[in-house]
Amino acid sequence: MSINPERSVSYVLTKHVSSYMSKDFLLLNQNTLVSEAVRMLQDSERDDIIVIDDNHVPVGIVTDEDIINKMSEIMVYAKSVSLKDIMSVPLITINEKTTLQEALHKMRDSKIRKLPVLSKKKEVVGIIFQGTIANVIRDATATAPHLFSPPVKAILGNLGFVLQFAGVLFLVPAILSTILGDTLTAAGIYLTTVLLLVTGFFLNAYGEKASLNIQQASILVLSSLLILSLFGTIPYLYVMSSQESTTDGFVNAFFSSVSGFTTSGLTLIEQPENLPQSFTFYRSFTQLVGGMSFIYLVITALYPESKIQSLRGFISGRSLHMRELFGTITIIFTIYIVIVVILFYLFGEKNIIDNFSLAISAFATGGFLPTSTFLNNLEWQEQVILMGAMIFGALPFTFHYSFVRKKFLSPKLGKEVLAYFVILGGAILLFMWLSGLDPLSSMFYSISASTTSGLHSQNSPHFNGAAHVILILLMIVGGCGFSTAGGIKVFRVLQIKECSKLFRKLSRSELTPQRKKETLSAILIIILFLATISITAVYLTTIENKNFEIAFFEATSIITTTGLTSDIVDFETDNTDKIIISLLMIVGRVEIISIIYIFVPKLS
Repeated sequence: MSINPERSVSYVLTKHVSSYMSKDFLLLNQNTLVSEAVRMLQDSERDDIIVIDDNHVPVGIVTDEDIINKMSEIMVYAKSVSLKDIMSVPLITINEKTTLQEALHKMRDSKIRKLPVLSKKKEVVGIIFQGTIANVIRDATATAPHLFSPPVKAILGNLGFVLQFAGVLFLVPAILSTILGDTLTAAGIYLTTVLLLVTGFFLNAYGEKASLNIQQASILVLSSLLILSLFGTIPYLYVMSSQESTTDGFVNAFFSSVSGFTTSGLTLIEQPENLPQSFTFYRSFTQLVGGMSFIYLVITALYPESKIQSLRGFISGRSLHMRELFGTITIIFTIYIVIVVILFYLFGEKNIIDNFSLAISAFATGGFLPTSTFLNNLEWQEQVILMGAMIFGALPFTFHYSFVRKKFLSPKLGKEVLAYFVILGGAILLFMWLSGLDPLSSMFYSISASTTSGLHSQNSPHFNGAAHVILILLMIVGGCGFSTAGGIKVFRVLQIKECSKLFRKLSRSELTPQRKKETLSAILIIILFLATISITAVYLTTIENKNFEIAFFEATSIITTTGLTSDIVDFETDNTDKIIISLLMIVGRVEIISIIYIFVPKLS
């Protein structure tokens, strides 16, 4: 079935600009100094500034070309130059109900290539670009039949690339199992690799390479975790299911696979030392794949910075230079892991593969152990090394980026990192006082909770109520944004704190749309985390017959993907309950908000 090109173009040109406008724009007061505006342009990675007056009315626009051309003319007064001195006026705008055709005519008559879009309240809600309209017209002239809509094709294309990339990554544990002669493990991982590559190939054939909005990115991340977890069950089925029914074997394998990819670290395996070494490495490796947020970062490898701005609102935390960060977390974290493995070896842990498994689990803030007794006999120096690895995993990827891109060993510690250490330091002192444990153990459990690593020894102490509260709060807050840690993230706590100050100084109408959006997202995520944890706690109280305190602690461990306890679920737990807990781990890993973005896109 072919499509009439002329009819298609006429149809799309009648659509409103609000369906195609970019909502990613920078709004600044006309009195803002150009030097400050330039810095904000660089931080936000945008090209245009819409200028407003003191009444919040848009009055002009400043582009990067304006800054370059006009600043050269008034360089003598550069330090005192504000946006009103270089902005283009009058500002030509359109209403959000304007059609694409009307927008094109206005651009042609005014000899411009972009138009700010205003709402009924005369507030800027987006920008429509000439290039965007041109792309819409180009797509409409395609005469080939469309099996899927463009948004679906964009999701499928990106999902295909994510799965193919994951397939390539899994060659690492596959080759290791081959070298060690673990036939069953190797067969399972190779089959997973082939299925990922083939599935990715077919998805690419039906999809297309296109940038995503927040709703589409949410669907991509959720579907990626589900598919990776499903394919990741195959090695577990090869190794674990010899004495189980088909249903039990699949559910147990799926639960374990989800626990790995979500970095929860909840385990059904009481004695991992009975498993092949290459398989324990594979388990840790799945945590590295899930913990490094590689799904987001694969996307950054596909597109230029200007095409992935929507992800900045989806990824938890600011993430400048995203394409370069892709290299940072693959190369730098590999170096970190190797260093920790060497240190473990020097302190007496001679099993290199186990050392790699533990190091990966720590940096990925996962919690899987290569042997059940591994942590029981560690020297204090090794415990310090392990704690350092967990903390590094909970710091923002931008921290590691600055660690190597700027002055070595002199990264700029932002407010978020400093706040994280203040919270952690205070919690360690409180936990030591309330739990009665020795200083080293208090540090270990506090760090394990705050990084959402969940590493704990086989002989973990039974914590009292006060100690439980400290650990629960640490798990809920979690690590820093855009790290391998779970939780609501420290940067969101700081967002609310900063905005509360602004509310005291300014009226709500004076806050920028971006600031309002960030604050709303932070508040919504905190509410959703607490609500989901509470509902899960009630559920666990019912099905596991536990008191509410223990159930709430374990529910927190599930939703924040910590896995700090070992008795949440076992082989005897009902299969339905295992599936529900598995899905809750995925919900916690995508920070719950992505579920909202999928079903309530207006909130994005």
